[in-house]
Amino acid sequence: MTRFRIVAGPHTVLGEGPIWDVVEERLYWLDSVQGTILRCDAVGGELDVWDLPGPVGAMALRESGGALLTLATGFHLFDFGSGELTPIADPESGRASRFNDGKVDRQGRFVTGSMEDTLIDPASSWLVGKIEAGSSLYRVDTDLTVQRIQGDIGITNGPCFSPDGTTMYVSDSWRDEIQAFDYDAASGTVSRPRTFASWEKDKGSTGLAQPDGATVDSEGYLWSVAVYAGEIRRYAPDGTLDRRIFTPVLKPTSVAFGGPDLDILYVTTMANPPLPMTLPPDGPIAGSLLALHGLGVQGIAERRFAG
Repeated sequence: MTRFRIVAGPHTVLGEGPIWDVVEERLYWLDSVQGTILRCDAVGGELDVWDLPGPVGAMALRESGGALLTLATGFHLFDFGSGELTPIADPESGRASRFNDGKVDRQGRFVTGSMEDTLIDPASSWLVGKIEAGSSLYRVDTDLTVQRIQGDIGITNGPCFSPDGTTMYVSDSWRDEIQAFDYDAASGTVSRPRTFASWEKDKGSTGLAQPDGATVDSEGYLWSVAVYAGEIRRYAPDGTLDRRIFTPVLKPTSVAFGGPDLDILYVTTMANPPLPMTLPPDGPIAGSLLALHGLGVQGIAERRFAG
């Protein structure tokens, strides 16, 4: 029987980017709006928090220590001990955009994407304006060079990879679909973009479901949260819906397998935002880190960034 438990209280305005690190046996996640990195053990103990100078989009832990971050000013290296940030590149400089989500591929490179936001509420960082499909996916190689690998993206969410690393999935929340790409493991290039799962006709009980953060399990099935609809959906490798799990909040944001046996699905959530106004509040657990037990499947150990 599946069951949810609260791992860490409502620490985040916009929880995102959970990563279970098999080296430290710790879970990392972000508050994208408040600009913080959080870390705890499998049951929520030994909580650590690092403050950043502004909102953060995505993070990858590095094999050599520290992390690679996407901030408003592009890619940066981060030292957990000193808190020092070292800028690498800012490929979206001059555009009304920001980076939103990312994941390390099976070869240790980092893939992330941007979203164009023409109007952002400066007090909360919530999107209140128009989205254009003019954003891109980028790959950060192990020599810290940055390559643009795909355009025509609305809102990048949930990039993840098949167990063999030859398929990359990306949720484009603006298009209400999860896309799949052939991923060349040697070069890190993508080809043959296609719709893996469309949510246009399955918007959930609220009529507002959007695909957000995602991960892939050891059987090659993709798990995606349905933000604003309080669901987690599991898809078979052929794109058919295999399982639908309802969450105790309407606004889950991302998922990652973790725990000693990689059989716990950790779920980040957001606090009650000002939009959309039609949603009822999630109550006191909004913004908490949740754990889903009893799924009967395991995840895949995520690689650290090799750069």
